[in-house]
Amino acid sequence: MLQQTTVATVQPRFERFVHRWPTVEALAAASDEEILSEWAGLGYYARARNLIACAREIARRGGFPRSAAELAELPGIGAYTSRAIAAIAFREKAAAVDTNVERVIARLHGRKKAVRPEIERLLFDLMPSEHPGDFVQAMMDLGATICRPRAPRCSECPLRGDCAAFASGAPETYPERHTRRARPHRYGIAWWIERRGEVWLVRRPARGLLGGMAALPGTDWTEASSLRPNAIGTVRHLFTHFSLDLQLVARAEPEGDGWWQPLDRLDEAGMPTLYRRAAEIALRGQKHAA
Repeated sequence: MLQQTTVATVQPRFERFVHRWPTVEALAAASDEEILSEWAGLGYYARARNLIACAREIARRGGFPRSAAELAELPGIGAYTSRAIAAIAFREKAAAVDTNVERVIARLHGRKKAVRPEIERLLFDLMPSEHPGDFVQAMMDLGATICRPRAPRCSECPLRGDCAAFASGAPETYPERHTRRARPHRYGIAWWIERRGEVWLVRRPARGLLGGMAALPGTDWTEASSLRPNAIGTVRHLFTHFSLDLQLVARAEPEGDGWWQPLDRLDEAGMPTLYRRAAEIALRGQKHAA
């Protein structure tokens, strides 16, 4: 949950999630729809789908793998996560490199370009065999709180005496920052189909963006503008790789395979933020009209 989401947002959602499914086996037995609904609003829904697949594979195996190599075979677990779990949970000497650790190691060794395999090797050489998980977490915290991207607090850093970036007098310039590409912009339409206090919802395809989530039906999202003059309103939403203007347009007949969701129980549908905001626009407009 913490991948791409803040601690303040995650904490209450995590507590509710593990209270509902306190074991891997309980999570594995839950339906996709239940889990995706509980995840609604956290974003990056591929994480939830991977979590479902991972729980079911662990349940099938009868328990957690204990090495980084075996953990990396699980759905949704890559090199960093598998090594972090192996080091912290199972005390394996495994070089878990996130963005913060990468910055610390690059500055310590004076690397302008942070090449991940080299950073992993340099971290591994620093790691103690005893309590490797403590070391990994300490490096993460060091990067997050002291060796920050901007205005690093070098005077408080326990590594400054050996740090090549600190010795250079310009630690912020290590490593070189990647140039971000401009996000392309897309357009789409969501249909607001309401009848007798209910709204028509569909489930998005299992694969792809917002896969498996409850949603308003609508058009594909394209780079060609599809603005409608009779729109109820527009939601602008930022995804990782593009931005979107989603227009909300009233329609009379149901679109696609779906179900009628009572408006007074709309919060139970588990819609992601994009569609929840679109629904709020429609409902707000009705209040004003009344």
